[in-house]
This record gives sequence, C-alpha cells and structure tokens, in this order.
Amino acid sequence: MQIEDLRIYTAVINAGNFTAAAEQLMLSKQYVSRRMAALEASLGARLLVRNTRKLSVTDAGKVFAQHAQRILDDILQAEQAVSEHRRALQGSFRISMPMSFGMSYLSPLIAEFLAQHTALQFQVELADRYVDVIGEGFDMAIRIGTLSDSTLIARRLGELKRVICCSPAYLARAGKPETPDDLRHHACLRYGREGLNGWELNVEGRKKMFTVQGPLVSNNGEVLCDAAISGLGLVLLPEFIVAPALQQGTLVTVLDACMPASLCLNAVYPQHRQTSEVNRALLAFLTEKISVR
Repeated sequence: MQIEDLRIYTAVINAGNFTAAAEQLMLSKQYVSRRMAALEASLGARLLVRNTRKLSVTDAGKVFAQHAQRILDDILQAEQAVSEHRRALQGSFRISMPMSFGMSYLSPLIAEFLAQHTALQFQVELADRYVDVIGEGFDMAIRIGTLSDSTLIARRLGELKRVICCSPAYLARAGKPETPDDLRHHACLRYGREGLNGWELNVEGRKKMFTVQGPLVSNNGEVLCDAAISGLGLVLLPEFIVAPALQQGTLVTVLDACMPASLCLNAVYPQHRQTSEVNRALLAFLTEKISVR
C-alpha cells in the first residue's frame, strides 16, 4: 500500500467515479483503475463495486475511507508543521518564461530570489514557444496575453502596455500615420500569428481590427524592434521591449490616441503544485516585484 493509493482512493470516493477522480488528480483513468485494484489486492478486501452506471462503496470501503482520510489529514498536518519550521526552501524548480521579457525583467528577479534561498536549484527555460507545462515537467510558466482554457491554475501578475512606434528615418520617408486607416499605406512589422490577423486598436473607446502588411513577421520582439530601428516600418510591441530605443530617440511612438489593449501577465502552474512552498514563495515575490506596465 502506498500513500498515493490513499489519495487516489479518497479522490474516487469524493468524485464518485474513476474518470472524474483521474481528471482532478491529472492522472489517466487506466492508472487510477490499476492503483485501486492493487489497493484492494493488498488489503484482501473489496472496497468498490463497479458497474456500467455507477460506482458504489462497500461497507469495508466506507470504513477504510474514514481511516484513509484521517491518515492523509495527519500527513498534511505533519508536512505543514515541518514547512513552518523549515528555515530554507529546498528542492529543484523548473520554470519557462518568454524570451524578451525573461531576459529584460525576470532574469534579475530570479537571481535575486535565488540569492535569498540558496538551497534551491532552478532550471530556467527562455523560449517564445507555448510549452506544455505538465507534459514537459515544468513547475511554472510565465505567459503574456490571453490564456487558453486548461486545467492549469493562473495567477495574474500585472499588465504590459503596448505601443506603436517606428524610427525617425521611417517617418521622414513614409510620413506619419494620422489615423489607424492610414496603416494600409505603411510597412508594418508583425509579431507572430497575432500580427497575421491584423492589429486590434482602440478607436474612440472601441476595439477595431485593422489589416496590416509589411516585409517582416517574427515570433521574437527583439528582432522586430531591431528592424524598426533600422527603418523597415511600424511595429506594435510591448513597451518593455522598445523602452530603451524610445528613451534614446531611435524609435518614436505614433497613433498614441489609439493605443492597443495592454497584455495580461500571468503565472500558470499545475494543480498539484498549488501546495508547493516554493510556488507560494516565488509567486509572492514576483507579485511584489513586478510593476504593472
């Protein structure tokens, strides 16, 4: 008998069937069924009666469920007691974050966090691809933009302002767009799939999509920022990417009255990580450190 079997058994009892319990625990239905069969074999008793319509609990199963829950409660209290008295966070942690934002803002924060918790070991992956958090074994991922529906837990960290900008040389050559409709006459540097669909801008308090075309599409904001500085066209990017160029004057903003909506910044993580002390500490740290942009 394993502690995991007790957790699975109580989840099955509470959920009422293997399928729902497997979804809650993020396990396969086949694995849950095998573990319950192994548990019954180790006890030498039938705990559950299965049929095509429902799952019922035997008298022995009801008695065992009470003891199993008590054991799990005792284990949880013991873990919490140890956690409260433990001085240092320990263990390994794997986190994914977007390339540009990770390098510009999260990298120094992760270094500061690790300096405070020297017993931790972090593996940081910087990538603009959409990682499979559970399938690839990540403990957390930082994501920018609208989240897709999933079983992951999301924690909002802030917002990232976006701007449209270009180089002074491009303005001198192509002229300044006065309204979003003028974008059809300009070269626009587009970010990934979102850019292929057009740019969604705020016009008199309403969101409106505008078709844009241009010589470059990329899934990396730094590439597009460099292209804009070189005078290749207009670019719509999060302000944190273009902020240094705006300060230096190598880029200037346009269409300030039609700013696109800010992007949401979220941390996402699997349900089984919500009790992790490292998760809690890192989320509290990032929430405090990351300013709304």
